[in-house]
Amino acid sequence: MPSKPQIESPRSAESATDTPLDQSKLQSLVGYNLRQAYVLNITPFFRKRMAKYQLKPVEYTILALLKANPNINQKRLSQAINVSPPNMATLLDRLETRDLLSRQRNPLDKRSQTLVLTPEGLRVCTKAEKTIEELELEATSALTDAERIELLRLLQKMSMPKAE
Repeated sequence: MPSKPQIESPRSAESATDTPLDQSKLQSLVGYNLRQAYVLNITPFFRKRMAKYQLKPVEYTILALLKANPNINQKRLSQAINVSPPNMATLLDRLETRDLLSRQRNPLDKRSQTLVLTPEGLRVCTKAEKTIEELELEATSALTDAERIELLRLLQKMSMPKAE
């Protein structure tokens, strides 16, 4: 039985482990760079600093939106952060169990419910906001203030709904 031909490598296996990988193609991609920046600079800071509040990024997002927009309904919140209704229901149940938010009858439409922060939810959210501000500054410390502002502007521009 003939053996498979060996593909010769320009580098030996040992020397290949000593040299950095060629990422030039990936580094030309916006999505790759966004993901790398998030994974390497935001996630570790978030996990470490937000552990004391027991909040995941999406849970913090929900609390922050409810603080800024009291009495919104689940559908509107779900659309704002692009979370499917079943997943949103699960997230809200978890936050409600922790007494961070409550569902209340909509006074304008008794068939629907609105979402509001509880006093504990407001307390946790307010403290978490301060922590987030600090960790964002640390995570983006390689940027000047002007660069940070420009990065936010560009990311928000990319996030704008496209005109059809």
